[in-house]
Amino acid sequence: MTYKYIYKTPHNFSNMIMTSDGEYLTGLWFDGSKDSFKYTMDFEKKELKIFSQTSKWLDIYFSGKNPSFTPKYKISNLTGFRQEVIDILNSIEYGEVITYNEISKIIAKKRGIKRMSAQAVGGAVGWNPICIIIPCHRVIGSNGSLTGYGGGLENKVALLKHEKNDMSKYFMPKYGITL
Repeated sequence: MTYKYIYKTPHNFSNMIMTSDGEYLTGLWFDGSKDSFKYTMDFEKKELKIFSQTSKWLDIYFSGKNPSFTPKYKISNLTGFRQEVIDILNSIEYGEVITYNEISKIIAKKRGIKRMSAQAVGGAVGWNPICIIIPCHRVIGSNGSLTGYGGGLENKVALLKHEKNDMSKYFMPKYGITL
């Protein structure tokens, strides 16, 4: 059985939807986002310990602090490459950003290869089913473009502002599939 819970966010953000297998967090995304289509299945609404823990984490985060714990999560269909990307995402400090290209260089170096595709990295980042906790919003284009966020660019901008990023360094793309 898969369970669902709706978290009410502060006014600058869309509400969030959490899913669980009953023990682990299996999904976290903004309601109404482009990612919502990935999760169109039947869920049972239920209060669970993992939803309480995740809500506490989100409460701390949205209060402007960096939570000191991570709710237990489980990701299905996790390939080795996706795990490498998630590990790098989890290493991005609160208030910091990294580019898709920088991630590709880290993986290429780790694998001892000349080059890794930044587009492949973008696909793995976009695949992330647990936003904010696995901070995919902290990844930007090499040129400072705020592209590539399934949770909606308005939420990405709000998250980066929330973490006190200097937004003058970044810009919204004029076109693309992420708008």
